[in-house]
Parts: sequence; C-alpha cells; structure tokens
Amino acid sequence: MRLAAFKGHTELSAGHLPQARTTLEGVLVALPASDRKQRSVVLGDLAMVEARAGRVGAACGLLEQALDQLAVTWYATGMERVREARRALAEWQERAEVRRVDDRLYSWSSTISTLQR
Repeated sequence: MRLAAFKGHTELSAGHLPQARTTLEGVLVALPASDRKQRSVVLGDLAMVEARAGRVGAACGLLEQALDQLAVTWYATGMERVREARRALAEWQERAEVRRVDDRLYSWSSTISTLQR
C-alpha cells in the first residue's frame, strides 16, 4: 500500500491528475482502517488532486476527512499534505467550504492537540 501511495503522490507531483486520482482512490479503499497515519496522507494527496482539478467541494470534503484522522492519530506528514492542499485552494478562499476547513485547520483545538503530541 505504501508503494502505491508513493506512486499516487508521484503522479500528482508530475501533474497526471486522472492517474493520481485512480491510484490514490485505490489505496484509500485498500488501506486497513487501523492505518490512520497513511490514510491522512492519502486523503491530503487526494484533496490536492481535487484542488488542482478545480473541484473545491470534493477537495474540502477530503481535507475534512484527513483532519478527522489527524484528530485521532497525529502525523506531521499528514498535516503537511493537508496544508499543501489547502494552499492550492487559495483562489477559492471565500467559499464556505474552504472557510470551514480553515476554521478546523486553525482552531484552538487543533493547536492544543498539536502541542500535546
């Protein structure tokens, strides 16, 4: 699974969005529920795919799922991927779904949770 996730991230980095989406969605389906750290990374990468494709609602939904995972199991790499995907949504920052992600991303509970880990 980790190799497939790396492949999806590489496809994303190369700008091959349809291939990255297919690869990362396959990884997400196959990942065991207990692999929360990897799930947050894959969700962040999928959110970036959707952001680059201009699918703001889908990107925000994936970011919220990633933040849910990070609230249970903190992982710096997962948070890095979430922040990267959020930056890709800058042109849509006034949309309600992006503001909702921002509220979660920058809330006090996120800050406190981060400091406790």
